[in-house]
This record gives sequence, structure tokens and C-alpha cells, in this order.
Amino acid sequence: MEKWRRSERVSVITKCLLENPNKLLSLNYFTNLFQSAKSSISEDISIIRDTFQKFGYGKIETLTGAGGGVMFYPEIKPEDKNEFIKAIAMRLQDPKRILPGGFIYMADIIFDARVAQKVGEIFAQHFMAEAPQYVVTMETKGIPPALMTAKALNVPLVVIRDGSRVTEGTSVSLNYVTGSSKQIRTMTLSRRALPLESRVVIIDDFMKAGGTAKGMVDLLSEFKSHVLGIGVLVDTGFPERKLVNNYCSLLKLLSVDEQNKRIAVEPTGRISE
Repeated sequence: MEKWRRSERVSVITKCLLENPNKLLSLNYFTNLFQSAKSSISEDISIIRDTFQKFGYGKIETLTGAGGGVMFYPEIKPEDKNEFIKAIAMRLQDPKRILPGGFIYMADIIFDARVAQKVGEIFAQHFMAEAPQYVVTMETKGIPPALMTAKALNVPLVVIRDGSRVTEGTSVSLNYVTGSSKQIRTMTLSRRALPLESRVVIIDDFMKAGGTAKGMVDLLSEFKSHVLGIGVLVDTGFPERKLVNNYCSLLKLLSVDEQNKRIAVEPTGRISE
């Protein structure tokens, strides 16, 4: 029988915890894997817990009893979170991002896996106490931050379609009015995608007036879902009053000056520490 060194056990346990956030991992799994006593595994976990707490990587809790185990909750230190959000704000203020019509180019940031992962961890930390069962978003640009939020929460991602898809099976469709351009559009969600009366959070990349977010809330009401909150990467300063209230954002787009090539973006402070 191979004898595992403590450093090896700590490395493997750490990897398992990081890959399975918000999931209870049985101590018996580790004792069988390493052929070690529970007391040894508990000491290994204590080392990991103290290290994670020291560096602000997250919280590790152990549950005792027959069904006991260990669970990892990802966390980001407030100073690290603020530094990250400020760095994104600086990137978004690059005048080269200005597009015709007063829009700004964000796709490279939204689809940056490292950025999306950090955004997901921030939203997961914010909504974790609400115990959501699903993360919901609207295709397409909302998918990266929503997917990473779902990963950090260890729950499935549900994507609402812009229009209908024959491959989705029986679906529920809703016509909604975009809050900014007042266009009528259609969003669709397959009945197989989301069980009735689920606890969900909505994650999206951008909010102007909140018409799309309100449409998602209305569509989810057809599934009798409990919308616990809405998280968006960027919202706008105008209109100040949105069509939804229960939302938080990381950044606020204050203005886009096409003539002078200036973009004003700032952290919102609308996310819990």
C-alpha cells in the first residue's frame, strides 16, 4: 500500500475543494483515497483552512457526524475585489472603445475567461447566502459571467434564448419591450430547462433601463420561480430609475462623450463586502 505524504494529501484535497465550491465532500472519500485515518485528514483540512483564511481565498467548514464532510466557500477580500473592479473601470475608459451611437465595446472584457471568473466569484459571494438553485441569463454576452457565477455557486446555468429554437422542445415565450430603444422583442425558455418554483438569481453583462431584466423576471414568473436578485457587470447612470429594483452592479457607465472621446466609468459600491 502506497504511503501518501502530508504535502501530497494537502495538494489533492485543495484541488478537490477548489473544483467543487459549495459542495459537501465526504471525509470518507479522502480516507479511502489516501488510506489514512480521519484524524490525519482532519489535520490536513485544518492546514488548508488556516492557509485559505490567512490569504483570503475563502472559507472552509467541516460537518461532523455520519454524513459529515468538508465544504469550501470561495471568497474575495474586499481590497482585492475593489482593486479588480477599478482595473476593469480603467480598461473600459479607453477612448478607443467608443462606438457610434454612444455605445462602448465590451466584448473583449466580457469574454476574457479570467475576468469572467473573478466577476462570477464576486457575484457568487454576494448571492451565496440566498441559496440559489439556478443562475439565469440572457444569451449571448451574459453567458460568461453567469456561467462563472454558476460554477462558483456549484449550481446549473439556465440560458434564456433571444427568440425561439426548435431544438428546445416545448417552450414559454414572452414579448417584452427594451427599456432604452422601446423595441418589442421575444425571449424564450424551454420548459425542460427550469423546474417550477426554483430559487434563481439573474446575471447579465449590461443594464441600461432594465427592460431585458424585467422581461426575464416576467418570464421566470411563468415558471413560478423565486428571483432572489439580479447582478449586472455594468449599468448606466441614465436613466437613473430602472424597470427593476432588486439588482446590484459592479460598475456604472456615467457618460460617453463621442466628440471629446471620453468615457466615464466608476465602481458602483452596490455589491456587498
